[in-house]
Amino acid sequence: MWSNSELAKRLHIQWPIIQAGMAGGTTTPELVAAVSQAGGLGTLGAAYMNAEQIRAAIRAIREQTDKPFGVNLFIPEPFDAHQKVAESVSRVMNEVRSQLDIPLDPDVASFTEPFEKQMAIVLEERVPVFSFTFGMLDQAWMKKLKEQGVTVIGTATTVREAVALEESGVDMLTAQGSEAGGHRGSFLPDAPSNMIGTMALVPQIVDRVNIPVIAAGGIMDGRGIAAAFALGAQAVQLGTVFLTCTESGAHSLHKRAVLEASDESVVITRAFSGKAARGVSNHFMKLLAPLEKELPSYPVQNALTRDIRAAASKQQKSEYLSMWAGQAASLAKACTAKELIQRLVDETEQVRRRL
Repeated sequence: MWSNSELAKRLHIQWPIIQAGMAGGTTTPELVAAVSQAGGLGTLGAAYMNAEQIRAAIRAIREQTDKPFGVNLFIPEPFDAHQKVAESVSRVMNEVRSQLDIPLDPDVASFTEPFEKQMAIVLEERVPVFSFTFGMLDQAWMKKLKEQGVTVIGTATTVREAVALEESGVDMLTAQGSEAGGHRGSFLPDAPSNMIGTMALVPQIVDRVNIPVIAAGGIMDGRGIAAAFALGAQAVQLGTVFLTCTESGAHSLHKRAVLEASDESVVITRAFSGKAARGVSNHFMKLLAPLEKELPSYPVQNALTRDIRAAASKQQKSEYLSMWAGQAASLAKACTAKELIQRLVDETEQVRRRL
């Protein structure tokens, strides 16, 4: 039975349903704890948090549940902090800043949080599950995590990435289809054709690796969960469907955009971060679309738009917010995390009985 998967037993969870570690404030301690308490695996998206923020969030989760949970981080990527920003890009972004009445050409103090300090907290707090995306985890960190008995999960968007992750020693991996919301987990630079859909990606990875595979991308209900298990996955990871939960930290405008989204309103853009990400289309994406080839790479562009996103959030202007969402966003519903987990379980059982 799907509810008795070996992966669920290994993670000590009731249901093989994982809430994606969405960075940027969406995965509040309340959401993570509620998902874990309901029998799934809640995940703290900690990539944009500093070390002490991560520690505080982990402890807040533990105050609300004694169930297992995970922490997700981004693997650092090399970048040029001094790369010149094209005049055309700078001009458009300053026009937006003028609309928001914030300073032009702001200085950027830092581009990313120190990964070493983030990882130190993960180890100090002895989290039960650690997942990562955008690359391969250094073997020194892998060794330390394994010594603590931490379950390590990597993210792959191609079969080659999955094979590389298995060889690196991860315990299980997430097969992220191109339908997924937010940033792509791709990391092999010589694989530009990484937009493989979940239904095509999962069985190919399952056939090539000997570790459990978690299906992700476009899964929003019991139909998607049943399909993922039919393809050979041992668990599913859902992100977009959790955005509209009561406990989600997503901006109210973001939640509304997801609830009102259509299949054609969710697109891929580099406008906000410099890295391809899928979200609900808005004015900022359209403004920078003609300039995408001129945009700074991640994380430089992500840092350069930080002030715009913050101002838009305070001023309730969705046209300048990054509202990440997957291709099946229109299937989202407003509810609590507990209600969502129960509905997903019930729907999956109904599909299995029907089949």
